[in-house]
Amino acid sequence: MSRAEAGSDTSTPASPPAAKLTLITLTAMVVGSMVGAGVFSLPGRFAVETGVAGALISWAVAGVGMLMLAFVFQKLAVRRPDLDAGVYAYAKAGFGEYLGFFSAFGYWASACVGNVTYWVLIMSTIGAVAPALGDGDTALAIVLSSVGLWAFFLLIRRGVKEAAAINRIVTVAKIVPILVFVILALFCLDPSVFADNFAGADYAGSLFNQVRGTMLATVFVFLGVEGASVYSRHAKRRQDVGRATVLGFLSVFAVFASVTIVSYGILPMAEIAELRQPSMAGVLEAAVGTWGKVFVSVGLIVSVLGAYLAWTLMAAEVLFVAAKDEDMPRFLGRSTAADVPVPALLMTTSLSQVVLVITAFSDDAFNFALDLTSALSLIPFLLAAGFAVKIARNPEGEGAVGRSTRGELVVAAVATLYTAFLLYAAGLKFVLVSFILYAPATILFVKARREQNRRLFSPAEAVVCAVSVAGAVMGVIALAAGWIEL
Repeated sequence: MSRAEAGSDTSTPASPPAAKLTLITLTAMVVGSMVGAGVFSLPGRFAVETGVAGALISWAVAGVGMLMLAFVFQKLAVRRPDLDAGVYAYAKAGFGEYLGFFSAFGYWASACVGNVTYWVLIMSTIGAVAPALGDGDTALAIVLSSVGLWAFFLLIRRGVKEAAAINRIVTVAKIVPILVFVILALFCLDPSVFADNFAGADYAGSLFNQVRGTMLATVFVFLGVEGASVYSRHAKRRQDVGRATVLGFLSVFAVFASVTIVSYGILPMAEIAELRQPSMAGVLEAAVGTWGKVFVSVGLIVSVLGAYLAWTLMAAEVLFVAAKDEDMPRFLGRSTAADVPVPALLMTTSLSQVVLVITAFSDDAFNFALDLTSALSLIPFLLAAGFAVKIARNPEGEGAVGRSTRGELVVAAVATLYTAFLLYAAGLKFVLVSFILYAPATILFVKARREQNRRLFSPAEAVVCAVSVAGAVMGVIALAAGWIEL
């Protein structure tokens, strides 16, 4: 579709009334966003890094940290009800337009890269019986994934209400096989195998390094906890945004941790680490036979397609709201009579297509895309948590509704420290690769400023721009010299 065709979908610059979503639908969108490709890869991802002890600590750290972030989004939805598309809007309100733009772009890009992991994992799953698809990164796999990308584009273009209704149904369908996996694994758990896996293996290193190595995996599976906040303009009641965030988080946390821990009682840690993705299928196959692998594989395809739908909706929504706030070019703020931001949706699908092609050059397409997705989301999360700290310390100066409490400040501070630790855990490689994506995105910011006949950068914004460009240059040099690899 051309830009002119996208623009012809609406005759006025004003957007149509937003589709109104209930608490149940918003919660389903949060759960649907979190329960996707990540949960099916958890056994293998954790076994590469740590044993039972490290996994328990990792989930405790991730659970507390992400719960604090969930509380942050819950509180901000109430304290600043004037802000839509949470992650981006909070960064802009707290730290200015350019960092708000970076937050919007980073969150959007992480969603696009995350969508690629879904198609890679689907093709890898089918590849177990169709060798031509390999691990999801062969030429045939990329072609079939591309067909899927654009088929979903056409589906979502029909309307937000239809897509959200489908997501609610799929969310229920995909939770069932995961719960069945946990129950069957518990019945088949071998205490001696579990005990042998408790301390981890020699290759895993110190307990601190084991925990650090799992952090990006936990971030990936919890991405989507902010889903209701991103889609807040569609909520029937504003308070439902915060409730859906916490309900969605609590609904899936125990499931994610259980999938990881029970797997250690089925196979030795080294064998789990060698399983092809989705590793959950290999674990259940070892426990109950071939039918277990088939059962998980079917559940994965349903789960991943539902998560892809939810994430595509949220990614397009962020671009749309940023454009309506004049922080993205105007063409991204157009929507149809069915409340679909088609230009933003088109750009989202296009970036996913580009990243999908790039995975053909990666040694491990799935894990690279998974870690990059997590790394890109960290700066938006850090800025949102930092804004919550500012509101808790000075609510009058930040335009917040209501009074702050000491508990609110503690929650915001813990969430900020947690996301800062995640940036450290990500490591220099993914920070530099993230800059390679962030820096060129400034072109969109410049276009938006020119449309408004405004000064391109303030002195502070110029410094941020220079840092991002320098990071991108370092990233390109590191890739070219082989210091870091995809």
